[in-house]
Order: sequence, then C-alpha cells, then structure tokens
Amino acid sequence: MSTLLLRGATILTMNDQFDVVEGAVSVKDGVIVAVGPHADRGSHDTVIDARDGYVLPGFVQTHVHLCQTLFRGYADDLTLLEWLRRRVWPMEAAHTPETLSASARLAAAELLLSGTTTALTMETVHDTESVFEALTDTGLRAIIGKCMMDADRPDVPARLREGTKRSIEESEALVRRWNGRTGRLRAAFAPRFAVSCTRDLLEAVAALSESTGALVHTHASESRDELEVVRKMTGCDNLDYLAAVGLATPRLCAAHCVWTGDAQQSLLAERGVKVLHCPSSNLKLGSGIAPVVELRARGVSVSLGADGAACNNRLDMFEEMRLAAILQALRLGPGALPAREALWMATREGARALAMDDAIGSVEPGKRADLIVVDRDRPHLATAPDPFSAIVYGATGADVRTSIVDGELLVRDFSLVRLDREAILREARSAAAAVAGRAAVV
Repeated sequence: MSTLLLRGATILTMNDQFDVVEGAVSVKDGVIVAVGPHADRGSHDTVIDARDGYVLPGFVQTHVHLCQTLFRGYADDLTLLEWLRRRVWPMEAAHTPETLSASARLAAAELLLSGTTTALTMETVHDTESVFEALTDTGLRAIIGKCMMDADRPDVPARLREGTKRSIEESEALVRRWNGRTGRLRAAFAPRFAVSCTRDLLEAVAALSESTGALVHTHASESRDELEVVRKMTGCDNLDYLAAVGLATPRLCAAHCVWTGDAQQSLLAERGVKVLHCPSSNLKLGSGIAPVVELRARGVSVSLGADGAACNNRLDMFEEMRLAAILQALRLGPGALPAREALWMATREGARALAMDDAIGSVEPGKRADLIVVDRDRPHLATAPDPFSAIVYGATGADVRTSIVDGELLVRDFSLVRLDREAILREARSAAAAVAGRAAVV
C-alpha cells in the first residue's frame, strides 16, 4: 500500500458542480480517497507541497499522433492533402521500430511535462507494437491505434500500403493483446480516414468495434478538399458515409469535424459520435474553425487534442484550451465558450470520449489519481482572481510543476522522474535525422 498527499492547494475538482476547494488531496494505492480541507489527516508516504499551485485533473488529449513527433518543423505551410502526400506519408514510411520508440518517448516526455496524463493516439501503419512497448516505460496513460490504410492509392508510399485482411488482423491482434489487461495502455481501431480506407475495411472495423467494445479513432471532415475527394469516391458526405458503413456509434472518436452542417451535426448527436477538436492544427493547416458551440448545444461530446507535432509543432493542451475558447469568441462573440467549459473539454469531456469518465477526468474520491499541479507563483498568474480564467487564458505547459498518473509521480518540480530527459533528447535528434534522410525530406 502506498499513500500520497498533495497539500495546501487550490483544487479545481472539475466535478459536476465545478467546485473549487482549498486544502489537500489524499491518495491511496493510486486512488483518490479524500479531497478538501480535512484530507490531510493521517500520515502519508509522500507529501507534495502544492502551495501557490492549482491542483486539477491531468489533461486528456483525445487526438494525437506520437509517431509524428520527430517530424516537427519538416511539414510547415502546406494544406492537409499536400501535407500528407509530400511530407507525412513519406516520413511515416521511413520509420523503423527504433525511431518509432524514440518518437513516442519524446512525445510522452512533452505531454507529461505540460500536464497531459492520458492520450488517444493514432500511429502509423507498421510496427505499432514498438509504440506500446515504449510507452509502457513512460507511465503515460494511453489508447493506441495502428493506422489502417488499405485503399489502392498511387500517392501513398509502398510501405504504407497494406492488404485489407492483414490490416484487420494486425489491428485485431493489438486489441486482443492489450485490452483487458491491467495497466495504463489499451488499443483502438484506427482507420486513417475514408480517403485511405476501403469500404470492406471500414465495415469490418465497425463489426469488430461492436464485438470487442474497442474504440474507433479516425479523421473526418477536416478540410473541404478531403470532403470533395470522399464525395467523388462514395457519392456521400464524409459523415454520412461513415454512418452507412456502420461506424457512427458512441464508440467512434472522429477528429476535427470542421465542415459539418446542420444535417451532419444532427447525425453526430443522434449517433453519439465523439468529436475531437484540434484548433491549432486546423488553423496551421488552414482547414477552418469547427462549430464547437453548435455541436455542444446539440449534446455532442467535443473534447480536445493537439494533433501531431507535424501540424501543430507542440503538444501543449493549454494552447488548445485557449484557442478553442478564443476562436468561438471570434465566431459567435465573447463568452460563447467560457473558460471553465474549455477546461471541461480538456478533462471531463476527454475522459467521457474515451469511455473513462468513471475513472479519470475529475478530482473526486474513487477516481484514479491522475493529477497535475500548475504553479501560480508566476507573473502571468499571480494576481488572477478566477482560477478557470488563469488556467485557460493565462497558463502554459511550462507552468506545470507536477504530473501524477495512478498516484505515481512522473513529473516533480518541473522535472521528469521516471524518464531521462537528456537521453530522450539525444535519441530523438538522431532518430529524426535518420527518418528525414530515409524519406529524402529536407
């Protein structure tokens, strides 16, 4: 039995009432057992002084690509389809198990240091097991999917082309191997998007998701060019097509959904599809601004992710919260998406999207102790009267001084505990150069 105490904090519980309390958080064997002014009673194995800090749930990022972390800076200033064809697909094809591991470790370090404790990630077509193995050592909580791409497209590198049967068998094997285990890692099915997948594959994934209960992680309606390609291929709108193949269920996690009109928003609401909003990526690729307020008004779950470092360049959830709120203010007026709602999207809604709301996403007794401490003894935070405003509009990932997963300290005093930062950086620099060289990208 191990015990941990965070004391002297302002606690943003992110419970149903958005309660903010002063006091402590007591943890036993990875589970929160008490929260509030009297939670510090009794002795604890480890005590963290959280004075001058905000304690809140660790962020839940619902759309990232850990395999793309080494591509940072190699794929700027391109539209989505050109970004894929000219940069991302060639570099994904150039990955090896070793470089994928390096990319995953670099991403995990960045995520943990900036307050993300759980991530839903889509990897590339090959060697996904190496990402599972790399993340096992990091302590990050994650749901990982092997990217599925079986459509016969001449613009896709040979190493990313796969047969339908093999793609399904490999993905199913990962789900069988990792789901149902105790631990922090699970598997999802991850067909890349309708453009790169056959109907047979998508229908098979729908059936497997239903039989196994595994999530499906895909991209949908990200750009107008993508929508046009899907219409030419199928005669349908992107989301209508996903519904036609049986994927539009509460287990579907659909990244972006920028270009969704009334009919598509109704479909998302009626089928319980989860939308994964990535504002930085959508802006950098020039894709557009998702109708977040309208989707949430219909009851659609909308959570947040940074997407990959190749189309965002950093994996900082604070930036995604800030942009999510500010972009809706631009669209619909200030206050359209208040700060506390943006923080809800980064915590509780992310947990809901991943079917983990009973375990993570808030600071409440009975939940797993996935917690962060944000240092407010900073010039840009010291005088903020509203903690929600401070976190969403003022704070950055560099303000995170503690990250905890399952009651385990993974970041303490702004430093990684389990991981060797310098070794990760050395490995990543070498791996990035190797991938770029093999892909002939300069």
